[in-house]
Amino acid sequence: MEPRLVGPGPYRATRLWNEIIELFRAGMPLRKHRCRFKSYERCFKASEAVDCLHELLGSNQNFGPEVTRNQTVKLLKKFLKNHVIEDIKGRWGKEDFQDDGHLYRFPPSSPLKPYPKKPSCGKEVIKFPDWNEPEAGTSQEHIPVKSVTMNSELWYKRHSIAIGEVPACKLVFRRELTQANIEEIWKSMTLSRLQKVLGLDCLDEVLDTKLVNSKHIVQNAYNVNKQGIVTLEDKSKELPHWILSAMKCLANWPSCSDLKQPAYSGFERDVFKTIVDYFGQMKEPLLTFHFFDVFVSVLGLLQKHSKAVEALQITCLLLPPENRKRLQLLVRMMARVSFNKDLPPLSESVRTRTLMVQAFSRCILCSKDEMDLDELLAAKLVSFLMDNYQEILSVPSTLKSSIEERVVHLQRVQIKYAGADTDATFPPPSFCHQVSTDEFEYQRAIGSQEPLAALLEEIAMNKEISVKDKKKKLKQFQKSYPEVYRVRFPTPETEAVLFPEKTKQKSPILMWALKKPFQPFHRTRSFRM
Repeated sequence: MEPRLVGPGPYRATRLWNEIIELFRAGMPLRKHRCRFKSYERCFKASEAVDCLHELLGSNQNFGPEVTRNQTVKLLKKFLKNHVIEDIKGRWGKEDFQDDGHLYRFPPSSPLKPYPKKPSCGKEVIKFPDWNEPEAGTSQEHIPVKSVTMNSELWYKRHSIAIGEVPACKLVFRRELTQANIEEIWKSMTLSRLQKVLGLDCLDEVLDTKLVNSKHIVQNAYNVNKQGIVTLEDKSKELPHWILSAMKCLANWPSCSDLKQPAYSGFERDVFKTIVDYFGQMKEPLLTFHFFDVFVSVLGLLQKHSKAVEALQITCLLLPPENRKRLQLLVRMMARVSFNKDLPPLSESVRTRTLMVQAFSRCILCSKDEMDLDELLAAKLVSFLMDNYQEILSVPSTLKSSIEERVVHLQRVQIKYAGADTDATFPPPSFCHQVSTDEFEYQRAIGSQEPLAALLEEIAMNKEISVKDKKKKLKQFQKSYPEVYRVRFPTPETEAVLFPEKTKQKSPILMWALKKPFQPFHRTRSFRM
């Protein structure tokens, strides 16, 4: 059985659980073992199960090579608790699995988790005030609009500049948007974009949209400092000063600005333990219980880097501001500590990066009800956050710009023409409707012939060009569009009207033509005698 990428969508954790069970059962070698002078068929050692499952998880693109052996042992403990495996005596139900030589086997059928009933995808409709009419008691100076029923031809004539008519219209003054209106616009457009990025039919499959607070989105988008960190209005929700100092000390080691670097060895480990203890005692993870499913769903996009980053950008924008700020500070510290070569090792056996993931993954992401893959899913998400925290924990600029443009549009004075139900400045989205073949052919013919007919009429009525040029252009048009030309000039007589024949004038009669022909000079007789 080949592993497959489990994409975003509802019940992703359940789908991953079932797939890992199927892969483990198909890939775990079974053979004969002896224990206390007795042979057992088709079983395996605990250490062999750890080796097999660890390799399987590391090569699976849903989890990756950062899965540790310790995490694999914890998963096998859950397998034993849920009767995915049992010991050779048929015992199960307790998490007493150890990485040793004890023998285990598969039960006749490992229980796969059933999928819950798919929730109905009822989309939340956000109602906005009626912007098109003024409030009662206010006056406007506008041209009154008479309610008329207009067909397409009349509408076209009414708005044709060519016939010189000015359409009746009125100015529509928008009501001023309240802060609540703006917050609802932010919520609606943010969730719409998240749904599109995740590629889901509706967000109700992974998120209860009623629990999304629109105020949190707006505060996270605008209440930020120069570094992009959220600034809180309620200062009582800030991190304690001593925790901030400890985090800065590790992140900037050995340059500790708030603390004087002590002389004793192991100080940095004590500081790290203090930070881990503080975040470990939180009652709820930073990404909250409500958003667990949507964050797990985003993990299915990690193969598409840009989409995963955008999805996490938007999802982190939904967090309460205090959670978002703590997440920003914690992940930034984790990333800096992981790449700080001047910081002494914080553990003798575990790399610093792996230690960061193991220490803080559960305080960042976990479910309210204990899930079997919580730790592995959280480790995968935290690793991606550490590598891309600057992009993910910033405000998505494209989304912010589009929402701001929408808000400005709703506040702008509109021009509404008689008979028009749509905005003149911001046309609504258009949708395609299926039409019959005859109607399509008719629309195609009418849509292309009308502008051509107008062009032909312009050529025919143009008095500024010479007769020779007009005849030349008409001949070219007739050759290119004979059908349109035939409609305008069905007979030669209709074409001849454009070129009336001129009456031929007789050339003037010369006076000399009336005279007698020229006679040669005759010498006359002289009178001289």
